[in-house]
Parts: sequence; C-alpha cells; structure tokens
Amino acid sequence: MIAPWPVTRLAPESPAVSGTDDTMAAGTTVDHLTETYRAHYRSLLGLAALLLDDTASCEDVVQEAFIRVHSARSRVREPEKTLAYLRQTVVNLSRSALRRRILGLKLLSKPMPDMASAEEGAYEQLERDQLIRSMRGLQRRQREVLVLRYFADMTEAQVAETLGISIGSVKAYGSRGIAALRVAMETPA
Repeated sequence: MIAPWPVTRLAPESPAVSGTDDTMAAGTTVDHLTETYRAHYRSLLGLAALLLDDTASCEDVVQEAFIRVHSARSRVREPEKTLAYLRQTVVNLSRSALRRRILGLKLLSKPMPDMASAEEGAYEQLERDQLIRSMRGLQRRQREVLVLRYFADMTEAQVAETLGISIGSVKAYGSRGIAALRVAMETPA
C-alpha cells in the first residue's frame, strides 16, 4: 500500500501561494485534496476491493481517481463533495477495469483442439488400410455380419432380419469373422 506524502504548507507570502487564481479559490485546493487523501485513502481502497479482486488493481484505481479529481479540481465548486466525486470515480474506474478484463478474456485465442500428430495420423491410416484389406479377405457372410453389426451398429436381430438368416447364424458368422480378423491383423502385411 502506498502511504500518503506529508503536506508541507507554504507561507501566505510565498510567491507560489500569493498568486490570485480564481479557479483554485472556487474549487478544491491541493491542500484540501491532500487532507482528503490522508483521511479517506483506506476507505476508498476498501471500496475498490469490493469491486475488484486484486490489491494492485485496487491501488491503481484509487490512485487514478485522485489524479483525475486533482486534474479537475477547478470544476469542484463545493469542496465538501470532493469525497463523493472520488467515490464515484473509483466506482467508474473499477467498472472500466472489469470491462477490460472481460474483453481481454473474450479475445484470448481459443486453445487448439487435441489433434493427432502427423505420425499418429499415418499410423491410424495404416491400421485402417490393414483392416480394410483384412475385411476383404473374410468370407462374404462374415464380412456382411461384421459390417452390419459393428459399423452400422445394428443389433443381432436386425442383422438377422436384414440378411434373412437366423440369430444363431449371425452369432456364428460374427464370432468366426472376428477370429479371422484378429489373425489377419496380427500377421505383418
């Protein structure tokens, strides 16, 4: 946390104070703003902490609020309202900080989906080619049963109805077809 600087008051005969600045006289003086800083810095930091989630952002927002009110102090006609202006500025700056964060999160690049490497793709293609060759080597009924059962995702009853054979025949052709595929896939091409 940043501690406020001590106030050094200049004597009225000092050239820096003796100038007649009507806008400074009508608005908030630097001394008044410094006193407000000392008295209300912690409460404004607490207000920012309720709106934001990290201490550094809270301190930045409160400091920026004091800078903005200091820059516009000639427009503050009633010095009693300085704290109200500071509170509103802290709230507005906190909203802006949150908006920037949300926008930043929306604009972050989306992570790439998990993709297979070129090697994995090549191996999968080889396995697929070997499976197709092995399927072609099966008997016609075995191939039909396996394709309908596992690739078309049909039940045994649906396969039997489609091919016009019994459920027992579907089970037998399927079992023999899988055994033949297993042997064909294990032997090198």
